[in-house]
Amino acid sequence: MRWMVTGAGGALGTDLVARLARRPEDTVVAATRAELDITDADAVRDAVQAWARAGDGRAVLLNAAAHTAVDLAETDADAAAAAHAANAVAPGLLAVACAEVGATMVHVSTDYVFAGDDPTPREPDDPVAPAGVYARTKLEGEQRVRAALPDAHHIVRTAWVYGGTGANFVRTMARLSRQRETLDVVDDQHGSPTWSADLADGLIALGASGAAPGTRHATGGGETTWCGLARAVFVELGADPDRVRPTTTAAFPRPAPRPAYSVLSDASWRAAGLAPLPHWRAALSAAVTRHPDLLDG
Repeated sequence: MRWMVTGAGGALGTDLVARLARRPEDTVVAATRAELDITDADAVRDAVQAWARAGDGRAVLLNAAAHTAVDLAETDADAAAAAHAANAVAPGLLAVACAEVGATMVHVSTDYVFAGDDPTPREPDDPVAPAGVYARTKLEGEQRVRAALPDAHHIVRTAWVYGGTGANFVRTMARLSRQRETLDVVDDQHGSPTWSADLADGLIALGASGAAPGTRHATGGGETTWCGLARAVFVELGADPDRVRPTTTAAFPRPAPRPAYSVLSDASWRAAGLAPLPHWRAALSAAVTRHPDLLDG
């Protein structure tokens, strides 16, 4: 197989490239933001066509690129424009380019496309109701991918992703554990923490499978709250988890609305013959074992 990874410099992209390196029979082109402007139609077309001409075998593009400054997109016009370009326009450009060369595209989307007001795990065909700039741009990106590449796309919604590189919730909680005696963390938002390495494995398995095109959900197994995740980080640190105190979303207002219930059902994922991602708690322990610097904050 031939793979192309866009957003290769981010946490998920880094894991995708590392995982694909374990497949010596395959070839991989990794494109970071500095190497490919995915909002430039000509650049995208040229890069995808060059990749497609470089060899034989089935071609799959894994799009891990996104603009994730969720709150800034609500308050800053330039950030909102950047979010639309990266999350809505760029996936469509990539899908058009894939259609021109006969490649399949795996595109990563988000739980934010749902309202999050129903405490039932969401299925892919449940009604969407994005609130906020980021959420609307991600939904538009999904729509553009489906329209441009109807027979060769996989859209994968995920949630609460953290990785071994870059800033993330786990790293922040570890840092704050050394700076504060107690932490107040939101306990009324529910979701499934997802280690990016596990998600990368799942995306590659999907891309390599013969699964029908469509939309599926993939997150860490089980569910918790941000407070529950923070307490688990403290346990991994050997610190007292009771130092993390539950609070409410209302007590910490943010510019962008957050879904109160972000749990995504993986029934469609399993129905495609794909292995479910590990339980979030076991994944956290595995993550800090593999990346002990996560706990350095």
